[in-house]
Amino acid sequence: MSAEIVERIPPGVRLEMSRAGVQVIAERVGARLLHIKGSMTDPALLGPRFVGTDVDVLVEPAGIPALHRALLAQGWTVYSTFRNNSSFEHAQTYFHPDWGHLDLHRRFPGVGIADDRAFEVLWADRAEARAAGLPCAVPSITAQAMLLTLNAARAGGMGDTAARVWDALDEPARRDCLALVERLDAAVAFAAAHGELERYAHRREYLLWKVASQGGTRTQDWMGRVRAGRTLRDRIGLVLRAPLVNTERLTHKLGRRPRPAEIAREFLVRTSQGAREVTLAVATRFRGGAAPGERSAPRAPATDPTPTDRSSNGGEA
Repeated sequence: MSAEIVERIPPGVRLEMSRAGVQVIAERVGARLLHIKGSMTDPALLGPRFVGTDVDVLVEPAGIPALHRALLAQGWTVYSTFRNNSSFEHAQTYFHPDWGHLDLHRRFPGVGIADDRAFEVLWADRAEARAAGLPCAVPSITAQAMLLTLNAARAGGMGDTAARVWDALDEPARRDCLALVERLDAAVAFAAAHGELERYAHRREYLLWKVASQGGTRTQDWMGRVRAGRTLRDRIGLVLRAPLVNTERLTHKLGRRPRPAEIAREFLVRTSQGAREVTLAVATRFRGGAAPGERSAPRAPATDPTPTDRSSNGGEA
């Protein structure tokens, strides 16, 4: 379609058609996927001013290569890869001139078990929705509540999202949600969304989620990623990658492929910034203060492992 025609399509209609198109492509290559986030979420869990901007799908890991090839054949291009998309390396972003952006998730940040096992757990309890009249699968409402909460933690809390989602669930649904959190090993991120992260200070993912949910420097983010690495090989690889320039991000910033001199300049900026952050953090620790980007830790509940029931005592989750 011409750019003029695309601009006339209402954003909501464009998103709906894009979801349906991705669903058709996935069915043709036999890749199972769950539509997540956005307007595919149950309205009871969404905020009053929610506006979707792109398509998000969680894809079974085994089906990603075939779906990737099919998307490219249908005019989609890779905007950012798994490796460079985020600290969690969880999604690959595609762009289509007619249909906009697509985030293809191989995992959901905060879920600790293997990607293939996590997908099967969510797929087994899936529900049905429709995109432009086409049947498609979405997570159960319990899983949607959990995923929204984990996403809120990664987005720095997203206001009162976690508390609002918790309040929208009745007692049986809350128990089911916590059971799913346990089954998927998602307790650290779930606690971060509810201001209870300090209870998990002993976990290897703690620093990563502290930075994701409360803010921090680039150096702290990379330290968190290294500590969260599951194997020694993963951690060594992350250490070696930390000073490297994200050329995909630099390309988007410049609007063109960066020249070697620009990459070298960005590398020097990154390394000097990292050195300053480390020096400042060490000096701050020596003086006994909080490192830049760190916030004071929220008070953790002494015994109750579940988010506070706001409806019963008016406290914050």
